[in-house]
Amino acid sequence: MTFRPSLFRSFFLGGFECSTHVRKDGRRLDLIAATHHDLRAEEDYRQLAEHGIRAVRDGVRWHLVEAAGPGRYDWTPVLPLLRAAARTGTQVVWDLCHYGWPDWLDYFSADFPARFADYAVAFAQLCRAETGEAPTLCPLNEISFLAWAGGETGHFNPGTQGRGPEVKRQAVAATLAGIRAMRAAVPGIRAFAVEPLINTVGRPGVDADIEPVERRNAGMWEAWDMLLGRQAPELGGSEDVLDAIGVNFYWNNQWWLHEGHDAAPLSVFDERWVPLRDLLARVHGRYHRPVFVAETSIEDHRRALWLRTVADEVMGAVEAGTPVEGICLYPVLSHPGWDDDRYCPNGLLEMEVRHGRRVVHAPLAQELRRQQAAFAALFAGKAEAAA
Repeated sequence: MTFRPSLFRSFFLGGFECSTHVRKDGRRLDLIAATHHDLRAEEDYRQLAEHGIRAVRDGVRWHLVEAAGPGRYDWTPVLPLLRAAARTGTQVVWDLCHYGWPDWLDYFSADFPARFADYAVAFAQLCRAETGEAPTLCPLNEISFLAWAGGETGHFNPGTQGRGPEVKRQAVAATLAGIRAMRAAVPGIRAFAVEPLINTVGRPGVDADIEPVERRNAGMWEAWDMLLGRQAPELGGSEDVLDAIGVNFYWNNQWWLHEGHDAAPLSVFDERWVPLRDLLARVHGRYHRPVFVAETSIEDHRRALWLRTVADEVMGAVEAGTPVEGICLYPVLSHPGWDDDRYCPNGLLEMEVRHGRRVVHAPLAQELRRQQAAFAALFAGKAEAAA
């Protein structure tokens, strides 16, 4: 069977950084507001369309929508984005919870999944009313990273240590409740689960590294497996829950263990580095669902080179038979950093506006055009061969 991507309106997507977590110093982030994307959504979508990007990842910002209390929804923060997407013909994959929830809601409370489900249904109904279509969503972004940063290290909310498994199970329960409630209320929704794609290796010949390496690598699958009922079946997961799998892959997603089992990023030039095409094949072989690269980027002058590296690997994966549905430049708009507000120059578009338009990082735009042409030729060739 000849594969042609069909999940998105363009093979390359743009993702708007939409984190809303509370840092350990008590400050809540709102990257959509910080980048003024909330004020410039239509202009941003139109500018991406000029670069052949007709599909995006964007965020709803639960902490604002339900700030006043349970069931008291204020859709003002998201309506401009919904309407801008409709006016520009932009397909959006909506993150309902990108690490943040309302201040009044206790993450560990027994009713957290139900509160999330109610909010998810309310948004799905709003989306259908505004656009005439059921939404495509990632209910809770990066459950595994939330469990680590919020549950193990206390880096951000819920701000605990040693409770990673509990944080993960609660996020899975909320995701399952939200997906099932939305499908009952708004038939036709599509639900994706987006998780980091990682790999850890040990020191050559050091037997003591074997167990911690295996444990780290096994942890990558847990959230997906729980959602699909393959682990912790008491949470209610099942194979019909997910429509697609999104993987997030950055330059520092592969690690090596050293003394004391601390981990450091593995160089892409290290012989132990596993090619992205092989990691994608592993994911598809395990789950047999559409797979897409949901996040990838790097900072500064390496942006174009990193896109070329990732795109070459994805092309290799497709040629080897792995059906990869798309690549999302995430973030597509540069933004302030999480911890210190430093400017992170990692987007196709910069925050700066000149003459009513975002400044474009020209080398990345040029490489994007080259890769779009290469993938168009690849898929056209496959179609011709099939005919």
